[in-house]
Amino acid sequence: MEPTKYEITYIIRPDLDEAAKTALVERFDKIVSDNGATIVDSKDWSTRRFAYEISNYNEGTYHIINATANDDAALNEFDRLAKISDDILRHMIIKRED
Repeated sequence: MEPTKYEITYIIRPDLDEAAKTALVERFDKIVSDNGATIVDSKDWSTRRFAYEISNYNEGTYHIINATANDDAALNEFDRLAKISDDILRHMIIKRED
């Protein structure tokens, strides 16, 4: 059976310094890969202004992970930890059909 493709997009708060942002991205990439998913690529998209305020911020850095997985263990763990992280303002996991 072929692995399922996923796209994980999350917004990092803009006041993190570069070292802390890099550590956060590496930590969440490791969470995904340690739980059975394979990361195809992980990159910053851009820093964008929001249409409305999120947690007292007007902008944030969007980061995108493309991954493949045979089950949803990695996605569930990412979702659980992203919800309790103060550095991630929002996140979204989508199953890709392409």
